[in-house]
Parts: sequence; C-alpha cells; structure tokens
Amino acid sequence: MMDIHSEAVKTGTSTLGICFDGGAVVGADHRATMGHFVANKSVQKLFQIGHNLALTTAGLVGHAQSLSRTLAAETTLFELKRGQQMTVEAAATLTANILGGRPYWVQLLIVGCDDSGPSVYSIDSAGGSIPDEYCATGSGSPYMYGVLEDGFRKNMNRKEALALAARCLTASGQRDAASGNGMDLAVITADEGFQLLTDAELEKLLASIK
Repeated sequence: MMDIHSEAVKTGTSTLGICFDGGAVVGADHRATMGHFVANKSVQKLFQIGHNLALTTAGLVGHAQSLSRTLAAETTLFELKRGQQMTVEAAATLTANILGGRPYWVQLLIVGCDDSGPSVYSIDSAGGSIPDEYCATGSGSPYMYGVLEDGFRKNMNRKEALALAARCLTASGQRDAASGNGMDLAVITADEGFQLLTDAELEKLLASIK
C-alpha cells in the first residue's frame, strides 16, 4: 500500500488565471487527494513568486513546493541584479526551462501583470509554455472551462473577473470530487502587485455570487 506521506501527495486540483482590464485574477482550491482519499483539506496551491507574479500548481505537492521556492528565489535575484521586476513572459520562460531540464509531475500557471499588461501562461510538465487570456488546470478544469467559456469577455473589470473566478472554483468544488475545501484568490496589477484576498473579502465575494 502506498504511503501518502512518502509519495509527496498527488493533488486533484482546480487552478485558474484570468486577465482583466488592468490586471489578472489567479486562484486555486485547497484539497489534496490520493486516489479517492482526501489527504489534506488545506494545501497551498497558489504562491506569490514576485511582486507582480504568481504561480499555481497542479500535481505532486512536493514538486510544486520545490518549484515555488526556486522561482521565488530566482525572481528575487533578478530584481536585485537588474533593479527591475521580472516580466511575466520572462518568468514563464524561466519556469519552462526548469521543467524542461528534469521531470516534474506538475502542471503550472504563471500569472502576472507588467508594463505590457496582464498575462496568463500555462506550463506543462515537459516545459511547454502557452500564453492565453484565461486558463484553467487540474482535474476540475473541465467544469471551470464551462463557466469560463460562457462568462469571459475581453476588458472585464476587476470585480467582474473576481466574480467569474469565484464561480469557476465553486463549480469545480461542487462537481469534481478531487477539488474543493475552499479557495485562495488574488489580484495582480502592475502598480499594486500581488494582493491575496482576505477571508472576509472572500466570504463577501462568495456571498455576492450566490
């Protein structure tokens, strides 16, 4: 029998990134599973890796946490050496290069906002990097895409993008057995950087979409 602690815990996951006019919204659920077993109900899958950059992870928790630490260190070193923030495209390229060098059992999103605007990049385990206006990953992604395809429109405002992200993660939590147990949501803008919603803000947002 597999030991859930020695296996670094696989996650059936729901993560997403959405561009809006002036920034991006990024979010993830909290549940980690091993097959049909809920191994943990409060796993972090959304990481700030720079002032203006975020990472979401689907896959092995151990690999995801290692990557988040590496990327945070690399973006900090970049800022110290260059005296400027890393662009979203550069962060996505860096991440793709890391994944292309050794196997990581993950699917990632790099989400952020810089002088060129907001961006969402999907990074696969082999190092492929694909930009888009919105993207969802993990076992809950089919349910989220159903909501995204219907609700997304160009130049949404911050409030609309947050509401859409919350609806997506709520839908995946209700329909995907490997997703749920709450969510983390953050807004990223070029000026204000990464801003994680507080519990009170998230509760108010969820109440508004019911």
